[in-house]
Amino acid sequence: MEPRYTELDALVIRNRSCRRFKQATRIGPQTLVDMVNVARQSASAANRQPLRYQILYSEAACARIFPFLKWAALLKGWNGPADGERPAGYVLVYSRKAAGGLPQCDAGIAMQTLLLAAVARELAGCILGAIDRPHIMEAFPVPPDHELLYVVAFGHPGEQHVLEDATHNHVDYYRDEADVQHVPKLPMNEILLAAQ
Repeated sequence: MEPRYTELDALVIRNRSCRRFKQATRIGPQTLVDMVNVARQSASAANRQPLRYQILYSEAACARIFPFLKWAALLKGWNGPADGERPAGYVLVYSRKAAGGLPQCDAGIAMQTLLLAAVARELAGCILGAIDRPHIMEAFPVPPDHELLYVVAFGHPGEQHVLEDATHNHVDYYRDEADVQHVPKLPMNEILLAAQ
């Protein structure tokens, strides 16, 4: 049976971790604010709402955070986007330390919402967890009871992605000779357990 796709399904399938952008095409601050506004309305464990957000959109701020980010560990020998391919905006995701709830769970939900909001606006993004938290928090001060969880990079996509079926459980993403990024996904018959 062929799957039937909804508009949301199409957004999820188009949403890939983009690591090269059209840096010269800037993102206005209101676009990032609008995306955060959608994310803040996502589900939150026990409705504690521990997350806080900081947006970076100016060229100066984007240049300041870039050295504190690590990109695509599976792409050996690649140190991240070159000048001209870097993100045009960022959303920093924090948790208030005393808020309770499940901030990591909330962050996952919120960041997926941010990425889907980006794709709906013809943008792309990438969640970054390998980040230099102390230096970022020094460069972009926030109240002391906030903990930096993740950075989400955004921009107009500057690379092509192809989804493909994983073979022999080989799920590492890679770039081919044409510089197209391939993203292997396990087929349904390997991830769907027996229905009862």
